[in-house]
Amino acid sequence: MATERLSEIPPTVARMIEIRSGPILESSPVTGGLNSEIAAHVRTETQTLFVKGLHTSNPRAWTQTREAAINPFVHGLSPRMVWQADDDAWHLLAFEYTEGRHANWKPGSDDLEPVLDVMQELAGRPLPPLQLRRFSDRMAGCAAPEELHHFDGSALLHTEWNPENVLIADGGVRLVDWGWVSLGAAWIDPALWVLWLIAAGHDPEQAEYAAAGHEAWRQASYEALAAFSRAQLRLWDSIAGQSSTAWARPLQQAATSWRDYRN
Repeated sequence: MATERLSEIPPTVARMIEIRSGPILESSPVTGGLNSEIAAHVRTETQTLFVKGLHTSNPRAWTQTREAAINPFVHGLSPRMVWQADDDAWHLLAFEYTEGRHANWKPGSDDLEPVLDVMQELAGRPLPPLQLRRFSDRMAGCAAPEELHHFDGSALLHTEWNPENVLIADGGVRLVDWGWVSLGAAWIDPALWVLWLIAAGHDPEQAEYAAAGHEAWRQASYEALAAFSRAQLRLWDSIAGQSSTAWARPLQQAATSWRDYRN
């Protein structure tokens, strides 16, 4: 479910930032993304940062700890983390500011090919010495037990292909919001991307054609993709049912279209 976003940086959080980066000269909220209570561009005398934060009591606070841990191992694919901080109330992450725009998943977009290249590069990265969640465990409540083995693997997966988590910058493609990084079959990231492509206007055949540019897509069996499409529909049915806003509906509809196409 989406996390409610604060429109201003609380004074206590501003002090945490200033202790580490100097007096704040300017700040502006970031409206994109779904997982942070605080998200802002912050300029000081020496740095321009992207700062994100969650209350330490937030059930998803662990995602920021995970994002901080993975950052050194995804150098070149993600903005560099400058510092992290926490007090009794807040946990903050500060990253180098990256000038860019969010990716465009619509049919005909020039962003699809370079993003696919980065997705494939990530799948080939050496595994970091971290305890990362297995994607099959994440799907345990959405797939039959005998289907979960399809999702196992040793590839590093981002898993959050919301276009607001992908920045198109002069230096290339940068991926942000790594809180749900997981281990699994290398075809899972392009399969998750399929849902976002359908939600952006592709039909399932077009979306799968784009995903087929990823080498690992050809390793996925028919049974694995069919099981995955069913699991994703169960997941998005649950998310949409729990949300009081309509943000999840396009993904629920995309998952329905893909399940019907795959089954």
